[in-house]
Amino acid sequence: MDTYKVLEIKQSVFQNNDRQADLLREDLKKEKTFLLNLMSSPGSGKTTTVLRTIEALKEEMKIGILEADIDSDVDANTVSKTGTKVIQLHTGGMCHLDADMTKQGLLGMGTEDVDFAILENVGNLVCPAEFDTGASKSAMILSIPEGHDKSLKYPLMFSIVDVLLINKMDVIDYFDFNLEAVTEHVKKLNPNIKIIPISARTGEGIEEWAEWIRTEVKNWNTN
Repeated sequence: MDTYKVLEIKQSVFQNNDRQADLLREDLKKEKTFLLNLMSSPGSGKTTTVLRTIEALKEEMKIGILEADIDSDVDANTVSKTGTKVIQLHTGGMCHLDADMTKQGLLGMGTEDVDFAILENVGNLVCPAEFDTGASKSAMILSIPEGHDKSLKYPLMFSIVDVLLINKMDVIDYFDFNLEAVTEHVKKLNPNIKIIPISARTGEGIEEWAEWIRTEVKNWNTN
């Protein structure tokens, strides 16, 4: 006979978060606000990609940005210079955002005049993949200098996103990066994933990325 109780608390936490995420998605659907959860490692070019995205879509959509970091307001300060609505979220040491934290951020920013919002999640390929934020769709960035083995090391992240942006294509000739190998393995993990090679620095591939967003925002508002 066991003398102690085993409590599966992790499962309980995830189940509660999933419920909160579904409720948040319902609210965003009613408000006609499309929320994109953007994830990546630190240094992959998330903020630069966000800036390029704003530049490509600012004349077509009302955009809001949620910048999540453990500390500092560097990214929010950078984005604010574009004139885009932005809020900085501090996670208090946590390495991810969950649905309730995302909801708090959206309420703080205000979504009444936002068609398209980007949640720039905490830089990490592990924790953010485990928590549903309530976003309409999810995307991640893999940069060329990180190497082509990241989908082998962090398969969950690659399997749960709708889009993979392969950034810093302008320096691919300087690194031992096998684009075909990455594409093949990621497609095995996630057959429906959209893979878009980009360079946030030069603008390569940004129009294809922007077109994907246009289509998804339209679908979100009409279906």
